[in-house]
Amino acid sequence: MGEGNSGTMDEDERDGFLGTGGTGVISLAAGETAPYSTPVSYGYDAAESVFYFRLAAQPDSEKGDLADRSVSFVTYGNDNGWKSVVATGQLERTSEESVATESLQGLERVHIPLIDIFGTPPREVAFEFYRLVPDELTTRTETRTEL
Repeated sequence: MGEGNSGTMDEDERDGFLGTGGTGVISLAAGETAPYSTPVSYGYDAAESVFYFRLAAQPDSEKGDLADRSVSFVTYGNDNGWKSVVATGQLERTSEESVATESLQGLERVHIPLIDIFGTPPREVAFEFYRLVPDELTTRTETRTEL
């Protein structure tokens, strides 16, 4: 780690770490109960610092309606030391007219891995697309200190 790096990444390092997509954990606010957390794949548009998610559309699911929900999203990895990115904000359904054009442009710049975690082939699962324009985007890196 370079001097002056206080355990965070600059924008270029962050964008390089996030790439155009990967996996992480999204946690949805759930009133007075514990947040609903689940592993997800994401796409990341570095041009706009926006995350995109392909989430299973299951109306009777315990996660409930997703639009306008407060969320936190965490992705991490160990590439020459531990790194993580945490994004917080509200999910926006990408089919809404107010974000549709911007979202389509952003979706062209990302790659959302398709992960088979449903016990059903992904092609048989109905998905909806959401985006997260973070209110806060924080990073952490492992710092090497003497014991």
